[in-house]
Amino acid sequence: MASEDVKEVLLGKEYFEGCPGCQVDKRKALQRGVPYKELSIIWIVLLASALPISSLFPFLYFMVRDFNITKEEENISYYAGYVGSAYMLGRVFTSVFWGWVADRYGRKVVIIFGTFVVVVTNTLFGLSINFWMAIATRFLLGSLNGVLGPIKAYASELVRDEYQATALSTVSTAWGTGLIIGPAIGGFLAQPADKFPAIFSQESIFGRFPYFLPCLAISLLALVIGIACFWLPETLHMPELHKVSCPDSLENLECAHGSEEKEGTGRKRKTDSSGSLLMNWPLMSSIMVYCVFSLHDMAYTEIFSLWAVSPRKLGGLNYSTDGVGEILSFTGFGLLVFQLFIFPPLERRFGFLTLARVSGFACIPLLTSYSYIALLSGVTLALLITCASVLKNVLSLCIVTGMFILQNRAVDQHQRGAANGIAMTAMSFFKAIGPAGGGALLSWAQVRQDAAFLPGTQLVFFILNVIEAIGIAMLFKPFLALREP
Repeated sequence: MASEDVKEVLLGKEYFEGCPGCQVDKRKALQRGVPYKELSIIWIVLLASALPISSLFPFLYFMVRDFNITKEEENISYYAGYVGSAYMLGRVFTSVFWGWVADRYGRKVVIIFGTFVVVVTNTLFGLSINFWMAIATRFLLGSLNGVLGPIKAYASELVRDEYQATALSTVSTAWGTGLIIGPAIGGFLAQPADKFPAIFSQESIFGRFPYFLPCLAISLLALVIGIACFWLPETLHMPELHKVSCPDSLENLECAHGSEEKEGTGRKRKTDSSGSLLMNWPLMSSIMVYCVFSLHDMAYTEIFSLWAVSPRKLGGLNYSTDGVGEILSFTGFGLLVFQLFIFPPLERRFGFLTLARVSGFACIPLLTSYSYIALLSGVTLALLITCASVLKNVLSLCIVTGMFILQNRAVDQHQRGAANGIAMTAMSFFKAIGPAGGGALLSWAQVRQDAAFLPGTQLVFFILNVIEAIGIAMLFKPFLALREP
């Protein structure tokens, strides 16, 4: 047997020399304890892609206002929704493609490319001179950055089976933290010439482009992370690239592509078929539930930031971008603490599906309270709205993590990239509806402050609760199916 065909037996399993997936499996076999290094890699890489998604929300209201696309203050939220939706719309068209690339060429290449896309497109968004440039750059960011789907497969493959729930909770936490810290960065660093006139003059680039600084800060972070990604291990098994046949006795090694006939056996192994994935009801049912909660979460994220900076006369909190940034900073910290210290024992004790169901039910009374919290002021308002924001995002983390686990357990490795690509396409479509629908809904609610039924923002949070209730119902049988072991 040629040197590149040499097999190594370790702890009762067979590994191929030269196959990157086998090298990761070999390291996993020797893992002891919680793999903090691997979890940190996942967290940092995903953070770079998640930060720009929602970093615009605290200043989007003012950015659209500065574009002078509408003269009516009530319509600003309506147009802001389209800018927020452009990113998700871009992902709708390309997520399956990036999943296929991840299954064909590896997870690493998609992660590296997507991270560098953030550097370019997010920087250009900060330099937008009109409404249409803002939409175009956001669309390109969404369509060219395909990191989230492959990295869910990557996370489930980088650690031992007993730590998969923790790894996938790291994905949802990093994603959720990015969606929270991103707005915090946007809130603190937007309009620097107005906030820090001693450092930034009105004639500087940051004065002429008041929303460039937060975008630049995120792009520089993504640049550093993108360079570091070249040292990431690849988890995809690619023995055919090393002229290695796939033996029958190797249970955990999965060849990556096509329908192949195994040498010496005449057996065929059907892989990566979109048709078989679409007929996989455990996968498709988990994706549908994921889509409903994604619609809810994206609409909530858009609505929360726009509602917080809206004037009191329109039912908002009249916060500045700094105020929103402070709330979301505390939220991000709370989310991180929950993921590191509270979620793992809860998941082991109750199971991810039970946690998802309980979290869905808890969201309904929590969102109902928002309209009444808005009637408060001062320290009481700040304390309660911060606590509510932390709790809402913690509950969303439990739900999303459960859906990630279900999706990745519903398929084998050779289909995970494609499966996550399908999930991302469907989810992105619903998330594209979220900001546009959320902005339009908030705009409509703000002009009906004196309505007899569900006045003002009560209507907004009622509709969010209806979507949440639909998602909860889908978390139970007969709709949701689990893959048999």
